[in-house]
Amino acid sequence: MEIRLIDEAAGTDFVFPVNPEEVRITRGKGYETLNMLSYGEFDMATAERVREITFSSFFPAWWGDHEMQPAPKEAMHLLTEMMNSKRPVRLIIENLVNLLVFITVHDTTFKGGEPDDIYFDLTARMWRQPKVHTKAGSAAGSGNSGGGSNRPDLKKKPKAYTVKSGDSLSKIAKLELGDSSKWSAIYNLNKKTIGPNPNLIKPGQKLVMPS
Repeated sequence: MEIRLIDEAAGTDFVFPVNPEEVRITRGKGYETLNMLSYGEFDMATAERVREITFSSFFPAWWGDHEMQPAPKEAMHLLTEMMNSKRPVRLIIENLVNLLVFITVHDTTFKGGEPDDIYFDLTARMWRQPKVHTKAGSAAGSGNSGGGSNRPDLKKKPKAYTVKSGDSLSKIAKLELGDSSKWSAIYNLNKKTIGPNPNLIKPGQKLVMPS
């Protein structure tokens, strides 16, 4: 099972390195309770409540003899940035979930004896497009006469960089992003192009740059 978070606007595609033992999905039905004199309480069903998805795992500093990329602190900061953002991100859990969500809770735990590993609990809530109902004819001057969707465009046109001889991801990060430490963001976004080793980039490869 692969779990990933994709921020389409920022060009970030993050894959969780260790799968959780379980994923919990909470569904519920909304209702309103009416209290009628002489008859008591009555529950009136409303719309479906926003679904919540929760899971716990950890970011290991090492996997066998290999140092993990991104480092646990970088991964923790990335999740925090997604949580603090006002735009939704896409949560994909292989064969189970593919939804736009808001990250609403991101708790971290540091354990004695494991100074470099970071444990976390994450909660995501399904994002919904707000729907505004208007009276017939009131939308004539609204500028949407073509009947197109009001869904916001979450994508920005990504910037691409063509690898040159002598390049490295840290060199490209310094040149394009102004910070060589952001090489891991470039690698995470271009894993399929680069392959399993971030040090083996080839001249002529086209790499998508994070926003």
